[in-house]
Amino acid sequence: QVQLVESGGGLVQAGGSLRLSCAASGRTFSAYTMGWFRQAPGKEREFVAAIRWDDVNTYYADSVKGRFTIHKDNAKNTVYLQMNSLKPEDTAVYYCAADRDYTGNYYSTRSYDYWGQGTQVTVSS
Repeated sequence: QVQLVESGGGLVQAGGSLRLSCAASGRTFSAYTMGWFRQAPGKEREFVAAIRWDDVNTYYADSVKGRFTIHKDNAKNTVYLQMNSLKPEDTAVYYCAADRDYTGNYYSTRSYDYWGQGTQVTVSS
């Protein structure tokens, strides 16, 4: 069992930056593929970024590529999402997720076994 707790959300102006953190419990954090998803009001939850369990690959949605960076610190059992050049359309609740058995479908919510409670990110224009 893994528990995930996100933090770092808030209100920021367009063009600004935020860094989200997701702290995980459990001793096998390094074995999990970690993902970030977001959900805006009235919309489905969508993939943002993921990092493979062995840190070999990172993946990004086209909408955030070049602006967001995902990083995993196994020593701290924490995954981060650095968000730069934020836009109003980035406004959403951001969720951290953990996948026990990497299958390559990092973009699908169905691939992930554990979810955090979410943290609100609001970008004003």
